[in-house]
Amino acid sequence: MKNLKWGILIALAAVAFIAALAYNTMSYSQFRVEVCMEFEGRTNCRTALGATEELALRAAVDNACAMIASGMTNSMACSGKAPQSIKWLKGK
Repeated sequence: MKNLKWGILIALAAVAFIAALAYNTMSYSQFRVEVCMEFEGRTNCRTALGATEELALRAAVDNACAMIASGMTNSMACSGKAPQSIKWLKGK
């Protein structure tokens, strides 16, 4: 009988954890954006999700720059530039 109680408690805890994880994940996907960045003759586009417009845009810019700029100085220089294009896929 004790094993059954523990099994039920573990199952309930697992369901609660999965529900909390799903809720938290969905709150981060309010905005989806595709950003194309150009740096030193190289271009890259990336899509990102965010709870706010600013977070989604920053994540997409940083991800695009990570692929075309090497080193911290170049990555910061790339991230500081205006995007070549911004396409809102969800939100805004």
